[in-house]
Amino acid sequence: MPSARGSAGWPEGGPGSACWRGQEAGGYTAAHLGIAAVAALTPLYQESQPVAWNVSLAVADADAAAAQVTAAGGTVLLGPMDVFDVGRFAVALDPAGAAFQLWQARAFPGAGLFNAPGSPGWVELLTRAPERAESFYTTVFGWSVSASEHYTQWGIDGADFGGMVRMNEKFPPEVPPHWLPYFAVADVDATATEAGGTVLMEPTSVPDGPRIAVLRDPQAAMFGVYRAGDEH
Repeated sequence: MPSARGSAGWPEGGPGSACWRGQEAGGYTAAHLGIAAVAALTPLYQESQPVAWNVSLAVADADAAAAQVTAAGGTVLLGPMDVFDVGRFAVALDPAGAAFQLWQARAFPGAGLFNAPGSPGWVELLTRAPERAESFYTTVFGWSVSASEHYTQWGIDGADFGGMVRMNEKFPPEVPPHWLPYFAVADVDATATEAGGTVLMEPTSVPDGPRIAVLRDPQAAMFGVYRAGDEH
């Protein structure tokens, strides 16, 4: 992910910059800003698996959450399994086919910095079945929902952390439902120009929201960026 690392503000070396730790477990590599974890890279689980960003959802009990995923119509692809003493995780699909991970923290709690340049701050589900997705995620994770005509926001304890968009005819049929992470940057327009990848959605200002863009890195992994300090 060299282009995403550079565009999100993850240069190698230097105070406050991201440092890519050595391979910790099965090729797992963590990225940090200062001492805070902000992202990670893993090898592909299957040869046919596309390169993509994923989201890890914190749970108190990975085994119980995996059982809830299955009961609610999702599919558990891998695990739950231990990652040494770091945590316990599973890989799952929601009923429409969007992949996500369950993370039960032990020694490693997960991301430790949000909404600062170079760190994550928002996650967005793109799906062709928003009604099924809403039922699934509210049942399994207890999220709250705030819906408008074209956008749905997910919340926990009164704080929104992500959203959901219906995939329309502009999305090719071969593009599956997926989660899209957004990283905070100091300048959305400069990031889109200098990313070294492909701009999928030009920088735009969302009414009553942040300035955003959607990019694709040279390995075809998609991610969004938004201006740090903008309110969602």
